[in-house]
Amino acid sequence: MSVVCLIDYGSGNVHSARKALLHAASEAGRGQEVVLSSDPETIRSADRLVLPGVGAFASCMGRLEAADGVIAALREAVSSGRPFLGICVGMQLLADRGLEHGDTKGLGLIGGTVRPLETGALASPHMGWNTVAPAGAPHPLLPPEGDAYFVHSYCFDPADPSDVAAECDYGERFPAMVARGNVAGTQFHPEKSQGFGLSLLRNFLEWRP
Repeated sequence: MSVVCLIDYGSGNVHSARKALLHAASEAGRGQEVVLSSDPETIRSADRLVLPGVGAFASCMGRLEAADGVIAALREAVSSGRPFLGICVGMQLLADRGLEHGDTKGLGLIGGTVRPLETGALASPHMGWNTVAPAGAPHPLLPPEGDAYFVHSYCFDPADPSDVAAECDYGERFPAMVARGNVAGTQFHPEKSQGFGLSLLRNFLEWRP
């Protein structure tokens, strides 16, 4: 049985994400085990990895760094080509750096900077449902255009615009999903995005980059 490891480092909505992943696996008829773990060996040996994140970039990165061996195991799994999905701040941590609560180094798996979302006259944070539209060539994880659930006040500004897989509008046009090789991240919460989110998670469970 293949294993999906939901990385549990004390900074994510892991139980909702696990429930959604199990539901997606059941709908797809996939016999996949979804485990919550901060154990480096479990992360290193998993077939697929999911990194959630709720809160500020600096605090999430600090907790990830404090989890002994997790970042090294994560990098090893990613370098071996295993599918990796970051969710919300978990997606932002893929960047080179984040500017929330100081200038903090990220994982650097997809080049870019996480900066404040320029909402203009709109309220911040961007919270609630909004339309996600593909950007460029369709990505295998991404369902057709649909609505997803967001909660954020910072956005991923990629170094390479071709890493943007989907976009959304809220004060400005910003990346709703980024992807490079076997690494992808969503600014929205698939586990809170009903049919659209479950469809993306099903695609992730079948993704062979």
